[in-house]
Amino acid sequence: MPCWFEGPLAAFDTETTGVDVERDRIVSAAMVAQSQAGGPPMVTRWLVNPGVPVPEGATAVHGLTDGYLQLHGRWPAPVMEEVARALAGYAARGIPLVVMNAPFDLTLLDRELRRHRASSLAAYLGPSPLCVLDPWVLDRHLDRYRKGRRTLSDLCAHYGVELTGAHDAAADALAALEVVREVGRRFASRLERLSPAELHARQAVWHAAQARGLQAWFARNGSEEQCDPAWPLRPELPAVA
Repeated sequence: MPCWFEGPLAAFDTETTGVDVERDRIVSAAMVAQSQAGGPPMVTRWLVNPGVPVPEGATAVHGLTDGYLQLHGRWPAPVMEEVARALAGYAARGIPLVVMNAPFDLTLLDRELRRHRASSLAAYLGPSPLCVLDPWVLDRHLDRYRKGRRTLSDLCAHYGVELTGAHDAAADALAALEVVREVGRRFASRLERLSPAELHARQAVWHAAQARGLQAWFARNGSEEQCDPAWPLRPELPAVA
C-alpha cells in the first residue's frame, strides 16, 4: 500500500476581500482532487459576488474586481453550501484535505456558512471531521531552523513545485497539494509511519507551539500582534451584547 503522500489527496483554497476571518468575505474558491501522485487533478471552481465592496488592495492581489464579480459571481449562500458539501464528501471518504494556513481558509468558510446559511462547517461535516494537512505547519516543524519566508511561493521554490498563476484559488490549491507530497517524500523517514489522522492531531500541537513561540517573539520586540494557537479552525468569537 502506498504511503499517504502518494495516495488520494484533495486541496482547498480561497481568495478573499481581506485577511480578517471574522469580517472579510470569500470571492473565489477551488477544490482540487487527485486520486494518486502524478494523476490528473479534478478541479472545481466557485466565483462569488460577496455583496460587499472588494478593496483595491485585495483586487491587486487576486485580480477580481467588483464589476467582474457582480457580473460573473454567484450569491454566497448556494456557493457556501456547495463548498461545505464538497469538503464533507471528501471527509466522509477519508481523503485528507490539504489547506495552506488552514486556520485562515477554514475559519473564513465557517464564518461564511454562519453568515449565509445559519450553520457551521462542523454541522456539514457531521460525524466525519476533516483530516487536514497544512504545508505551512508541516514545513515549519520538519525544517524549523531553515531561514527565510515560508509563503506558498517560497515553499514551491524550496520543494521544486511549479506554481503557475499565484493567487488563483485553483492554482494555489494544486501547488499546496504538490508541496505536501514533496514534504512527505523529503521527510518520509519521519512521516511514512503516521496515518493522516495521527498527523492531523500532531499538527494541532505543532501549530500551537509555533504560535506560542511567535507570540513570545512579538512580545520581546514590543509588538501587540496576537497569534491564535487554534488549528485547523479558530473557535467562534462570543457574541457581543
